[in-house]
Amino acid sequence: MLINNKRIVLNALVSLSLAASLLVSSGCAKSGDTSDAESLEPGEVIFELDDPAEPASAPVSEEQNDTAQKSEGEFRLLFAGDYIIYDSTYNYAASLAGGEGYDFKPMVRLLRPYLEECDLCYYNQETILGGTQVGVSSYPCFCSPQEAGDAMVDLGFNLVSTATNHTFDAGEEGILESYKYWNKQDGVFMTGSFDSLDSRNEVHVLECNGVTYSMLSYTYGLNGFQLPEGKEYLVNVWPCNFTSPEEDTEYQEYKKQVKKDIDAVRDKVDCLIVCMHAGVEYSTKETDYQRDMAQFLADCGVNLVLGTHPHVIEPAEYIGDTLVYYSLGNLFCAQMQDDYYNKVTSIMGQVTIKKVSDNGETKIVFEDLNHEMIYCYYNQATWADYLIVPFSSPEIMKFLPEYEDVYEHYKDIFLQDDKTLPMALPYKG
Repeated sequence: MLINNKRIVLNALVSLSLAASLLVSSGCAKSGDTSDAESLEPGEVIFELDDPAEPASAPVSEEQNDTAQKSEGEFRLLFAGDYIIYDSTYNYAASLAGGEGYDFKPMVRLLRPYLEECDLCYYNQETILGGTQVGVSSYPCFCSPQEAGDAMVDLGFNLVSTATNHTFDAGEEGILESYKYWNKQDGVFMTGSFDSLDSRNEVHVLECNGVTYSMLSYTYGLNGFQLPEGKEYLVNVWPCNFTSPEEDTEYQEYKKQVKKDIDAVRDKVDCLIVCMHAGVEYSTKETDYQRDMAQFLADCGVNLVLGTHPHVIEPAEYIGDTLVYYSLGNLFCAQMQDDYYNKVTSIMGQVTIKKVSDNGETKIVFEDLNHEMIYCYYNQATWADYLIVPFSSPEIMKFLPEYEDVYEHYKDIFLQDDKTLPMALPYKG
């Protein structure tokens, strides 16, 4: 990952309507070094980041600065879909580790070049990383080895959402172990599930290459599980009863909480991302709920909506200036491979998020947007040999011989709502 050596200011003790604290840190990396804190004013802590690297983009030229829009910073973002760990997957990971834990790294290795091009890399952790201390398990109630997260962090993923319908599969203990795990990952920001009301209400202001941003995450439900009374903070649940958005009073009521969350951070960051886990499984078209959520988030000033849960590719579109993905599909899973490999084909996007000054006003624009199609291969006879393969990689010819037909099929689905969105071409042998 490209990480700039920069100084980050943590301004604490900020008065908010949520009685939350404001956390300012680097979204490209974070550090616990507070050796300079004694010389600072109360409530201000300076962090120094190590391992400086070249910026993600070239400096803006004088010629570019003469235009109406002037760049004030930018970062490159990669975003991918659901990461689901079944027993066949963690058993295969155990065999790769030779009986010493679990090794998921070989299964995701082909993604590394794509992540190395980006500053921030997002994915949705569908199954909770409760780890062996809780006890690993598979469908219908998942609890996944934490080594699955290790593989993603090693690749460079540093933004993670954990609000899904499977978040409470291992109960409160699973969520707490997951929270501890992610809290220990240097340079990684996780949101969607929490260990306390205070942590749920913390307002995080992150920064990368001169652009401040934050991320929120919600799920439509918990597969029938109910959170313990008084501990609703464990997971952000924006409830849907699958009637209609207009008639769903509980769904409409929760919009007040979502808006409260957004208002607490919206004017403190340049860019706001919301991860929305909702929709109908295996449907290639968004539902009325998804559209209503997206419109509401756009009206609240959210810049980017990243949708997951249906496990298949759904369309993307702009709603005003808000870029919306209704479902990115499964980045990694062991679900049955139906016609056109619908559950094992997904979208991985890349975009440059730029903060610009336009005639005295500052705004966020999206540039160099592209979408890579991804295939999750496994041996259907042995339920082993898992490997994530990008369609632009030469490896796709070996693992999915009919990849060109599959590509065209999902390209049409993805572009249903906006045919102008760019798609990376598949490999041409």
